[in-house]
Amino acid sequence: MSLNIMTIEEVAKYIKVSERTVLDWAQKGEIPAGKLGNVWRFQQKEVDQWINNKLVKKSSSLGGLKELKHVLAPERVLSTDYSTKRDIFTALMDSLETAPQVKDREELEDAIWKREELMSTGIGLGIGIPHVRLYSVSDITLSVAVNKKEISDYQSLDNIPVKIVFMVAAAYNQHSEYLKLLSFISSLLKNGEFMDKLINAKDSTEIYKILTEGES
Repeated sequence: MSLNIMTIEEVAKYIKVSERTVLDWAQKGEIPAGKLGNVWRFQQKEVDQWINNKLVKKSSSLGGLKELKHVLAPERVLSTDYSTKRDIFTALMDSLETAPQVKDREELEDAIWKREELMSTGIGLGIGIPHVRLYSVSDITLSVAVNKKEISDYQSLDNIPVKIVFMVAAAYNQHSEYLKLLSFISSLLKNGEFMDKLINAKDSTEIYKILTEGES
């Protein structure tokens, strides 16, 4: 990701506050900034990290991420019919891109594929969990796809074809919440009856209901 230098006006629009507020923060040293001549300039990556640090208390208050409904919106639950990993990943990234927590689609896509090159995220039992932590993500979020057919090129630890994919994006400093959510998803889907309900759900609305009501 190239270095992105922002003006006061751009930062104000980016984090939805007034330009006066951004100027005050900069003058008081509350937000990372520097002067070029007489004008304030900001690095987007540093602004993202600063936002993440401000939000960490909020993120930690999600009850240990015991409920998926705190991090999963109905519009990011997909019922799909793809044959390849690239197609289903693209659909999930398109979905995640609409989340207000995700600021940079390009960085998300790059990180997801780099993570996948290291090791397939097919964890077994027909489940895939691609996951990343990024400075350009302000808070933990995810999208889910239940695929009608087996994804032929999605390698898994037990060689069972992947049909359910959870894509997780978290802020870079959310290590604990991130691990809890990954563990929770894995535990949730070890129930064979629960998996069957997801796979046989008629549409995305029913999938969301099963995930948010059946998780207890």
